[in-house]
Amino acid sequence: MEPAAPATMLLLLAFFLAGPITALAGAERTPTLVFILAGQSNMGGRGGATVGGKWDGYVPPECAPSPRTLRLSPALQWEEAREPLHAGVDVGNVLGVGPGMPFAHTILRSNRLPKGSEVGLVPCAQGGTPIANWTRGTDLYDRMLTRARAAGTGKIVAMLWFQGETDTIKKEDALAYAGRMEAMVRDVRQDLAMPDLLVIQVGIATG
Repeated sequence: MEPAAPATMLLLLAFFLAGPITALAGAERTPTLVFILAGQSNMGGRGGATVGGKWDGYVPPECAPSPRTLRLSPALQWEEAREPLHAGVDVGNVLGVGPGMPFAHTILRSNRLPKGSEVGLVPCAQGGTPIANWTRGTDLYDRMLTRARAAGTGKIVAMLWFQGETDTIKKEDALAYAGRMEAMVRDVRQDLAMPDLLVIQVGIATG
């Protein structure tokens, strides 16, 4: 499966954002648009993570919190999103800033969103994991489904997938990657009963 080109991705998102979306009012903090964040450390966020095993604490403007950006906590509750976004989810790793918050800010700048819309991010990434650890029936796959369902599948717009380096160590894993990715996407769509779920796969530059 080829990664979506930037122009194609924007067109697909525009299609979803153009649909009938109604922001919830009142005290309940429930996002209008939900995005699943999955993969390994690239998605979990390692920006500012030092060799000494700590995060330097710096949050660049593009990763700053916003009252219109929520995250699904490890306890499956919506809360205001802050870096490190995967705290309590990508366990056992030093966490820093990642791509989730800049993505949410970009979506919120769209003039297609109704007034008061909020973006919900569902962190599911786990550093250092091959795609074989994300196949149907594995702990990571089941955790992702549990978190997605808790977020409300009717609100999910897309799954963002950023993963790959672990599958480049062995040639056989690299050659099997495309087939495994296609199978995972097919299974996720089936298990969430979302046959048209948009999956945005990040392609890592080479050379």
